[in-house]
Amino acid sequence: MIRHIVFFSAKDKAHIDQIIEGLSLLTAIPHARRLEVARNRKTDQLGNDIDIVVYGEFDSETELAAYKTHDLYQESIKRVRPLRELRFAADYDVSKDTPFASTAG
Repeated sequence: MIRHIVFFSAKDKAHIDQIIEGLSLLTAIPHARRLEVARNRKTDQLGNDIDIVVYGEFDSETELAAYKTHDLYQESIKRVRPLRELRFAADYDVSKDTPFASTAG
């Protein structure tokens, strides 16, 4: 499984709801096992620059690639890119062999 996490900051904090709305289009794309869009709670004691988080889980690299080429993904980019300042993305593989994985929850 691949976890796909993307962090966004808004150029103008007044546009956070519009960014969330644009990113919420992603939840209709069928290739993700799980996809969430959420406002950052901003409770970290060291940094709270990130406004919005997108979290996705994909069964394979093929599913992630199909997600990124879907028409709704492109529409989301069109709506969000003009409103966002920062975008940081990370993808990583998760397996039973992943060292340091916690099953506590």
